[in-house]
Amino acid sequence: MFSAFSNGILLFKNSFREVSISGITDTEEERIKESAAYVAKRNLFATDEGVSVSKVAKSTSEEEHREKKSRKVAIRESAERVALKKMLEDTQAFHKKLNQDKLLHAPEFIIEPRSHTVWEKQNVKFHCSVAGWPAPRVTWYKNNVPINVQTHPDKYIIESRYGLHSLEISICDFDDTAQYRASAMNVKGEISAYASLVVKRYKGEIDASLLHAGTVSMPLGFGITPHGYASRFEISFVDKFDVAFGREGETMSLGCTVVISPDIKRFKPDIEWYRNGVLITPSKWVQMHWSGERASLTLTHANKEDEGLYTLRVVMGDYYEEYSNYVFVRDADAEIPGAPGAPLDVQCLDANKDYVIVSWKQPAVDGGNPILGYFIDRCEVGTTHWTQCNETPVKFARFPVTGLIEGRSYIFRVRAVNKAGISLPSRVSEPVAALDPADRARLRSHPSAPWTGQIIVTEEEPAEGVVPGPPTDLQVIEATKNYVVLSWKPPGQRGHEGIMYFVEKCVAGTEDWQRVNTEIPVKSPRFAVFDLAEGKSYCFRVRCCNSAGIGEPSEATEATVVDDKLDIPKAPGRIMPTRNTDTSVVVTWTEPPDAKELVGYYIESSVVGSGHWEPCNNNPHGNYGHQFICHGLINGEKYIFRVRAVNAAGLSEFSQDSEPIEVQAAIAAPSPPYDIMVLESVRDSMVLGWKQPKVTGGTEITGYYVNYREVVDGVPGKWMEANIKAISEKAYRIQNLKENMVYQFQVAAANLAGVGTPSLPSQPFKCEEWTIAVPGPPHDVTCTEVRKDSLVLLWKEPVYTGRSPIAGYYVDMKETEAKEEHWRSVNEKPLQKKFLKVNSGLKQGVSYVFRVRATNQAGVGKPSDVTDPVVAETRPGTKEVVVDVDDNGVISLNFECDQMSPNSKFVWSKNYEPIEDDSRLNIDTKGGKSKAIFKDLGEDDLGVYSCVVTDTDGVSSSHTIDEEEMKHLLALSHERKFPTVPLASELAVEILEKGEVRFWLQAEKLSGNAKANFIFNDKEIFNGEKYKMKVDQKTGLVEMIMDKLEDKDEGTYTFQLQDGKATNQSSLVLIGDVFKKLQDEADFQRKEWHRKQGPHFVDKLGWEVTDDCNVMLKCKVANIKKETHIVWYKDDREIMVDEEHDFKDGVCTLLISEFSKKDAGTYEVILKDDRGKDSSELKLKDTAFADLMNEVCRRIALSATDLKIQSTAEGIRLYSYVTYYVEDLRVGWMHNDTQIRFTDRVKTGVTGEQIWLQINEPTPQDKGKYTMELFDGKTGHKKTVDLSGQENYAYLFPDRARVLGGLPDVVTIQEGKALNLSCTVWGDPTPEVSWLKNEKPFVSDANCILKFESGRNVSFTISTVSTLDSGKYSIVVKNKYGTETSDVTVSVFIPEEERQSEQEKKKEDKKTKV
Repeated sequence: MFSAFSNGILLFKNSFREVSISGITDTEEERIKESAAYVAKRNLFATDEGVSVSKVAKSTSEEEHREKKSRKVAIRESAERVALKKMLEDTQAFHKKLNQDKLLHAPEFIIEPRSHTVWEKQNVKFHCSVAGWPAPRVTWYKNNVPINVQTHPDKYIIESRYGLHSLEISICDFDDTAQYRASAMNVKGEISAYASLVVKRYKGEIDASLLHAGTVSMPLGFGITPHGYASRFEISFVDKFDVAFGREGETMSLGCTVVISPDIKRFKPDIEWYRNGVLITPSKWVQMHWSGERASLTLTHANKEDEGLYTLRVVMGDYYEEYSNYVFVRDADAEIPGAPGAPLDVQCLDANKDYVIVSWKQPAVDGGNPILGYFIDRCEVGTTHWTQCNETPVKFARFPVTGLIEGRSYIFRVRAVNKAGISLPSRVSEPVAALDPADRARLRSHPSAPWTGQIIVTEEEPAEGVVPGPPTDLQVIEATKNYVVLSWKPPGQRGHEGIMYFVEKCVAGTEDWQRVNTEIPVKSPRFAVFDLAEGKSYCFRVRCCNSAGIGEPSEATEATVVDDKLDIPKAPGRIMPTRNTDTSVVVTWTEPPDAKELVGYYIESSVVGSGHWEPCNNNPHGNYGHQFICHGLINGEKYIFRVRAVNAAGLSEFSQDSEPIEVQAAIAAPSPPYDIMVLESVRDSMVLGWKQPKVTGGTEITGYYVNYREVVDGVPGKWMEANIKAISEKAYRIQNLKENMVYQFQVAAANLAGVGTPSLPSQPFKCEEWTIAVPGPPHDVTCTEVRKDSLVLLWKEPVYTGRSPIAGYYVDMKETEAKEEHWRSVNEKPLQKKFLKVNSGLKQGVSYVFRVRATNQAGVGKPSDVTDPVVAETRPGTKEVVVDVDDNGVISLNFECDQMSPNSKFVWSKNYEPIEDDSRLNIDTKGGKSKAIFKDLGEDDLGVYSCVVTDTDGVSSSHTIDEEEMKHLLALSHERKFPTVPLASELAVEILEKGEVRFWLQAEKLSGNAKANFIFNDKEIFNGEKYKMKVDQKTGLVEMIMDKLEDKDEGTYTFQLQDGKATNQSSLVLIGDVFKKLQDEADFQRKEWHRKQGPHFVDKLGWEVTDDCNVMLKCKVANIKKETHIVWYKDDREIMVDEEHDFKDGVCTLLISEFSKKDAGTYEVILKDDRGKDSSELKLKDTAFADLMNEVCRRIALSATDLKIQSTAEGIRLYSYVTYYVEDLRVGWMHNDTQIRFTDRVKTGVTGEQIWLQINEPTPQDKGKYTMELFDGKTGHKKTVDLSGQENYAYLFPDRARVLGGLPDVVTIQEGKALNLSCTVWGDPTPEVSWLKNEKPFVSDANCILKFESGRNVSFTISTVSTLDSGKYSIVVKNKYGTETSDVTVSVFIPEEERQSEQEKKKEDKKTKV
């Protein structure tokens, strides 16, 4: 193909060369080539002269013209052909790699079809031009019915050429009058354009057949508009969609049935849907349908972006009707609990070749934790791989994404993150192509054009090697804490090849310029600079570059501080909720001060007292209004609201909470307050008082707003606000006034409907210090409970009390029409209370006014404002508060009202003060009746109880409860309260000592006539052998005792009480496991009782280990007498004991000495006498025996003596004594904390009660710490000795002094006998020998002879021993290597004493050995 293409090129040399290329017929392929080439030739720096292509028609004569060319021109033309061929080949290669989606865009009408009005039998032609990629397919419709050319070949001609489309209608007649539509569609969507055709007849004739068809029903008065519609239609909506609530991801549908009158079949309405005033077009997210009667819109996958006010507009010609309602879309459930909601409305701004700014809106729900920032993800169109664009979360709701590949299309999404986790991703953005804005504009504004058959290539003489000039208009278009975005314009001097840019920065005030993009130049005239130090100031400049080099820098920007230029907005102010419907409230607010670039507002609501806030909207409410309707509220609940503003920098703080509002239908604003007066004045402030508006607007007043203005020389100034938040009292102190300045005031009341009209300006008041000693005027004086002969007057104490405390009040009255001198005092003595019931001096039907004066020690102060006139009359239907005691003895105050409005409420008070403590009263209101119920009437409840019905014409009443009234009511209550016998305890059951079963209940009080019926399984039972029944009227105790509980006694037991008229009953169900358990307990108790009638065990047989390490079996017994015998058994064999037990202290014991394995078995002890016997058994086997042995071993281990050292002939011996030794006691030896391995040289063993370690032929290596561990089965007990010390170290020397043997440990000898002891000693050098008696030195005398012979033999001789010779004798041998001592105990006895000692020992021994 290309060879044919290139052979058709003719080159002409002039100041401009023009090349004509012909022979191309594949228009679609060439359109692709054209658009792709335009992009591709900018991707790389050109290496030859640039080529610009334009299509210029040439005449035949010009094509045939030849100019004689020089050799240089011929060579140049040949090179140009080669370059052009290379360029087209590169273009084709680029097109194969190009992501087609980069150019995709929906159809768009460049030229829409035009409406026509023609005469009959004329031809008419509609034209339109459509852009889009891929090239859209155009379909023509007549009255929404596709036109089929095949069916009417002579009537219609449809043509499509190079983006220009036409519909020709031949020989028009009146039937061709209709609406025509051209619909263009491609993969990106569909769009339609409409035009009307009106066919007129000569002489205004009307075809009669059309009348029957309904086409023309009003030939004269019903004209046709240029759009083909009637000039006026009646459009109404039925079956309308309500406020809708959905969740992200759900499918939602809205619909309306449309009724149009008159119904002209030929003319169809235009159905348009709007969201927040913006026309909605069909997309993958939104589907629309019109059935001819019903219009519907479906959100296939609802997102928060879809939330808003939806409007259905039905258009008929120049007339239309609308219907609107709101759609709310809540966040989908977070995957991670506590994660924030998904961001929304992700958009791509300022797209360029490798750069785009992504913006979004912050979510309303933060998951309970502040949002730390956002992650931006991108995905190339045609893939499913998402890439995160930022490593750390960004807080600013705009972010520049760089590093895009030119020519490719991308979609973006955003995720929010807080400390709990990351939110679900937002809805993806619309695809955006990374293209130069000029390329994008060209591709959209110049779609596929008709191919002319020629390409005209024009070029200038190339400017070879031109270095581009500096960029212009460099500026910082956005600056945040994270980045700075620069924007500039390409230079004027740039050569004929593409250029790129290098960005440089420096700290402001220096010339230290650093290149930001050091490696790769950027292609777009936009660049985002990251990694800047927050708070520092920087300057920036840009250089251009191409193949010829890098140009001069641009002018530097002014110093830019790295910080958010856009501040987070401040909180909105003056949140005012007003009623709207039963389930909605209108919330208004004022814009935050100095707010910039606001995106909208989030509104939240909370039920009063819940502390839980819910978002009212999940899509920021647009900045086009400061009002929002919060839907989905609960009727009758009280809500508070708060608002926060949103911009790209973040969300503001929440506004102050609004005043609570009850969700009810809308009401009216109140009328103005009146009678403004000054209650106190000081140098810089004044206290105002006023009267409540006469018209409250159908609901109670929620507050007041006060304005004031200065009056200078009688000229009033500008009104100023005294308070921002509404005040609830009818008095207010205005601060920061000017002393001696004259002021005027006005007050406006507010209710749930809003702020009413302000009052008329007050009379001028001068702001000056009051110095009078008497009190100021009381205020808020009102009349209530008006009757023909009485009324109640209420007031509030003065704000200014004077120089001393207020002592009381005087009430004055006069007839309304009477003069001032007719004021008279109602009370002679000052009143201490702030209310007074006036019940004297009133005449029925006469109008009165009242005032109040306060008094203190200085005197009586200024009177209050006069009340409104009050007529002394009792209005028809007036009801009073009635006290009542019902049948249950409940005391209550009751009030009825038949004049209530929908917003009326009963308000109870005590002594005309609001009842805030509900611990004494319960208020129960139903309809027009209200009841104040006393919980426990007492002296604390004495007082005047009044009830006022709001939003009525003064309906009120009161009742006084004094001490006498209280006593009467309590007595009456007591009388009615006791028809039911009160029970102190319900029916219960217990087991008595002998196993008897006792049923009983306790009544609080019974009279002497009280009686009881006893019922078992619905049958009455009576007193007899089995049942013993008793009713004690004095104590109120009712009981029944059964001797024994048998199987047939399973069932329900009921006690029925009757005391006069009062009755009561209580039941107890004993079936199943409950009965079985009770029966077993009774049987056990009976057996226990019988057992205890004879000798028996109180404590069963058990064991304990004595201090001597013996085991004692013991038990505690009772009911023992002299004849009672005790017998012990082991394994059913009787144990013979030496003597009988005397049962001292009721304890019986059996001592087992040196307990060991042979003593394991089952032990039993039996008590018996003529009254009976009892036994107790103890098994000492397996685990029980092991536990006992562990305790025995523990006691033996604790009895071990400290380790001692003894020299032997073979070496040394370490030993310790225990009470006695058993095999279960495990013995271990360690040397320097290391387990000793026993050998022939080192041995261990037990001799009697001695546990020893023998070390033969000790060496210095044997020195150190020795440990003996006795393990009792659970715990180890250690004894240690150290052979490292000087004293013990000597035992390791073989030549040390030692006693080798011969001396016994103990010698027992009869008095008068001779004692001779001898032993052998050893040591080198020969040891010195000395003797000790009872640790004191001992020497030879006539009675005792000590000898040491041959350096080895030692003898000890007493010729005649006596008791004085008894004691401990020690031989001490010593040489330079050490000392050793050996002991012998000598005991001298007299034979008679020995026998006496034996007898005494038998008497004292009360324990038996086995």
